[in-house]
Amino acid sequence: MTYLLLLVGFALLIKGADFFVEGASKIAQSLRVSPLLIGLTIVAFGTSAPEASVSFIAAFEGSSDVAIGNVVGSNIFNITLILGVTALVFPLVVQSETIRKEIPFALLGAVALLLLISDIQLQSAGSNLITRTEGIMLLLFFAVFLYYIFEVARKDRLNTEENPADTANVSRVKNSLLTIGGLAGIIFGGSLVVENSIQIALSLGMSETLVGLTIVAVGTSLPELVTSVTAALKKQVDIALGNIIGSNIFNIFFILGTSATIHPLTVDSKIFSDVWLMIAVTVLLMILARTKYTISKMEGSVLAVIYIVYVVYIILRN
Repeated sequence: MTYLLLLVGFALLIKGADFFVEGASKIAQSLRVSPLLIGLTIVAFGTSAPEASVSFIAAFEGSSDVAIGNVVGSNIFNITLILGVTALVFPLVVQSETIRKEIPFALLGAVALLLLISDIQLQSAGSNLITRTEGIMLLLFFAVFLYYIFEVARKDRLNTEENPADTANVSRVKNSLLTIGGLAGIIFGGSLVVENSIQIALSLGMSETLVGLTIVAVGTSLPELVTSVTAALKKQVDIALGNIIGSNIFNIFFILGTSATIHPLTVDSKIFSDVWLMIAVTVLLMILARTKYTISKMEGSVLAVIYIVYVVYIILRN
């Protein structure tokens, strides 16, 4: 029964995120927002809603390892396997603005997380902990990112033509219902995933950190995978890349920030190697993006292989 409920939870997460993204994206498009900005904001935040739901619930229940492992594992999964598979489907052209601003902001989040969890090393504290104060600091960084996005969106609007004719009221109602219904599915599905994945972990002798880094992280990142691959198939590479980068920024600054604000998060010492890998693959993404401003199929295959090797490593580590 536990496994069945876990599958039901994942199904609700994925379908809920699908509805949420579909409704929210259409609302955003009516506001004349560029594809990259839609990817960085509406699509990224929508597909990251499962991670948010899982981490918030885990924080409420005091399962810090799941909350942190979910975010770190999802970010590694996004940059390696999702970006790799997406590039294999269709090579991703990277805008210079993305290389100079959005990717560095994602790198800033990864480095900031490493510093925040290094209390023993940096302050000779008794344990590593992400406190409520540090959670609020992460949320302030997220507010800065949102301000930057809104400024870019404002400039985009000034450079576009006047608003097209208003859509029918039926479309507005449909999009609103899709968004609200999708969000409800995400929240309920997230609750099922957290409760049942922890039960499975304990029954199999797995640590909560490993479950957060693998089962939960991959499950909650499936919306990003589906969205990015679909966008690549439609040759909407800006949405695909924006979705991945925006999700990573959202995961660290908003999800971990809010989770730590809800309940201070204790840090498992095993997570440090994973955070270092997250920083490394973010740097690698920046380097690959600068090579001809394109992430090729070959580079995508390298990223995918990195994730496979990583999964084998953390399973053996456990």
